[in-house]
Amino acid sequence: MNYKNNNEDRAWIDWIAQYSELYDNLNYATSLQSIVMGKGHKAIESAFDNTVKYESVLEIGAGTGEHIPYVRHEYDKYILSDCNEIALSVAKKKLSNHTKGILYFEKQVGSQLSYKDNIFDRVIACHVLEHIYHPHIAIKEWCRVLKDNGVLSVIIPTDPGLAWRLGRRFGPRKKAIKKGIFYDYVMAREHVNSCINLQAILRYYFPDAREQWWPFSIPSTDLNLFYILHATIKK
Repeated sequence: MNYKNNNEDRAWIDWIAQYSELYDNLNYATSLQSIVMGKGHKAIESAFDNTVKYESVLEIGAGTGEHIPYVRHEYDKYILSDCNEIALSVAKKKLSNHTKGILYFEKQVGSQLSYKDNIFDRVIACHVLEHIYHPHIAIKEWCRVLKDNGVLSVIIPTDPGLAWRLGRRFGPRKKAIKKGIFYDYVMAREHVNSCINLQAILRYYFPDAREQWWPFSIPSTDLNLFYILHATIKK
């Protein structure tokens, strides 16, 4: 057997080092890819409008700040949190002209938040749960910091559904390989939870939650690209 030594680990180190630059480049650089990702961000916010206002909002895994321009409701304070400080610095520059509410950029680990109990009106997690090794712990942590009747909004890719795998193969995977990134290896380490397993966990904790699918309303992992859930937390 031809052992690759540490080539795979090198790929992972390269990915982490270049994450802030590569994420936007792979997922938002081309018009089609940008439109698809934007549609997902838009879909999760379709449940809200500007007649709704939340005093305090926390976004988990905000990365380079792609989601907040799609937020339709009003808010006083919006915290963009992420474990990657470089990504947050990119987000801060990108959102320097943002005028809606007060923005904060804070380094946080999604499954171990430093905030007190019951302080947020809404928690948003876009493309986060598929990356967390113990998603049930993270979900409980997000609920902990939400107020009574606070809203948890989650969107995840339908990986390993057929539509998602096809889209990935002809989109970010192709570009990543051209850049010398071992994309399949990186995604195997990044997307540690399948959409199907995450749905089961979310439905267990939030049996009355509102579910959405995009682009089709048919509840199918294979036909859609994104799964969305909104849960109102009762305490």
